[in-house]
Formats: sequence, C-alpha cells, structure tokens
Amino acid sequence: MSKHAAIESADVAAERTIKAAEVVDRLTRWHDDFPTAGVRFADLTPVFADAEGFRAVVDCLAACAPDADLVAGVDARGFLLGAGVAASLGTGVLAIRKAGKLPPPVISREYSLEYGTAALEIPADGIELAGRRILLLDDVLATGGTLAAAAEIFKQAGAEVAAAAVVLELGFLGGRARQGDYPLTSIVQL
Repeated sequence: MSKHAAIESADVAAERTIKAAEVVDRLTRWHDDFPTAGVRFADLTPVFADAEGFRAVVDCLAACAPDADLVAGVDARGFLLGAGVAASLGTGVLAIRKAGKLPPPVISREYSLEYGTAALEIPADGIELAGRRILLLDDVLATGGTLAAAAEIFKQAGAEVAAAAVVLELGFLGGRARQGDYPLTSIVQL
C-alpha cells in the first residue's frame, strides 16, 4: 500500500484485520506479574519476528491513515511498527523516545501508566512538524497515558494526529477514553 493507494472495499479491510488479529492471537506471549505484581504483560515479540505476522500487522496499521505525512512510533516496540508502516506508506518515521534519550532541545510530556510514571520526548528542532498529519503507533493500549502523551506532544508541535493505532487494546483498562478526537484503531481488543 502507498500514500496514493486506491480506496478499498469494506470487505478487503475486514479480511485484512481478521488476518492480522488471528496472527496476534496465535503468537502473543502473556506474562503475569511483569514488570510488576498485578500487571499482565502482552509480549508481541513473536508476532513481529514472524514474517507473515509482521506483514499482516503492518498492512493493517498502514490502512488507518494512508494519507499521513509522517508515521510516529512510541518507544520501543512502536519503533518497529513505525518503520514498517512508514516504508509501506512511503513516508518518514519519527521515534517518540523515553525521557533522557535525546539531546536538547526536546518537546516533552509526562504521563502515568499502570505501573508508574514516565515521560516521552521528540526533538524540538530539526524536524518541521507544524501542519503535518501524523499516524501515531504503539503496540499496546492499556490505561492510555502513553498514547495520549504522544498525541499531546504533536499537538504542542503544531501537528495534527490524523489517526492512532495499536496492535492490542486492553479495553478493560479504559485507555480509549483518555484519547483525543482522532480515530483510534486496534487490531485486537480484549
């Protein structure tokens, strides 16, 4: 798929999503009490290591905003997704880093997650973001703080989040309610 892909039918889109969801369901490894007690961690590494699985996920995520100007992936598994989707769409990719990984100046946003607090950053100069349409990607949507913080960073930079997408959404944690008015897609919802 490219930025200039033709509009596809709902049947084709549904078939692509079903294929991706099946591979995510089959290959995801679950770990209880990781990284802290009470958290159930979804390890998508086997999905990304499987050529067919990775391609299915990338195709599904790329369809969320085929007209995006830039793909942004959240540290760290979002980097893998972002690179694959950007290559598919013919755009650039921007890594949204954890605090302290980029030299200043940066645009930063602190947020809460299910097992603590963290901050995300992007470069404050060197990349023109004003007016650009961003496809925002992460692997898992849990409580929603990470994705919401990333979206706020781009809003502060003058960009528009055209859409956000994740591979796996843990709906019972309510993270979708913390998101902005951009379309949000998840391949698998639990």
